[in-house]
Amino acid sequence: MQTTNNPKETLYPHVSVDCVLLGIHDEQLCVLLTERRDAGTDRTEYKLPGSLIYETEDLDDAAYRILNEATGLKRVPLKQFRSFGSPRRTANKEDVLWLENASKLKIGRIITVAYLALCKVKRLKISDRYGPAQWTPIARLPRLPFDHEEIIAAAVREIRVWLDMEPSIVFDYLPQLFTVSQLRRTYEIIYNRNIDVRNFHKKMNSLGYVVQTDETEQGMPHRSARFYRFDKKEYHRMRNKLNTI
Repeated sequence: MQTTNNPKETLYPHVSVDCVLLGIHDEQLCVLLTERRDAGTDRTEYKLPGSLIYETEDLDDAAYRILNEATGLKRVPLKQFRSFGSPRRTANKEDVLWLENASKLKIGRIITVAYLALCKVKRLKISDRYGPAQWTPIARLPRLPFDHEEIIAAAVREIRVWLDMEPSIVFDYLPQLFTVSQLRRTYEIIYNRNIDVRNFHKKMNSLGYVVQTDETEQGMPHRSARFYRFDKKEYHRMRNKLNTI
């Protein structure tokens, strides 16, 4: 939760925002972590991009500030999904000392509001505002401060619920033209389970907003797969129609 020194703003020491940025890297569901260096030691640890909020700052504004400072992105859909307020969040004295040194504030109990986004790994322009960052597989998380492991676990559950409710977010993640295999594999990685190829293909063809194109993959050693595209207008038309039933 490294903070910025802004003479025009006052940090509020009891509320923070943490951003869980999920993405697929090397065929694994990963989370973006930033370095946390402890002053006076050579030890490097990792944490979620986050910050104490400013006294006059809206929570959503704080989340997008952190997103932009950590990744360079501004328009990725962020979802506020849960607050974490256990008194045990600050039970580790080393975590509290690090935050006090970073913020120049006396830290007591902190409630953090967590935000979630599914990001395209290649679109990120990682900044050094929060220190060097890296994509880390969910299955191989290092030791994290505060309750960041709990926050990440909750975010993984939430992204699956979000995808069930709003399938359009997966198409924001995919390229403009995608194959059935790319779409299916994205679902498999996010849900961490295998999906029957025939059933998936059948279901995808029943979706009016997934449109087959005349284009196919080029230069492939096997039979070229056909490309599809996401029809956003048709998606919203179908969603609106369902909402009126």
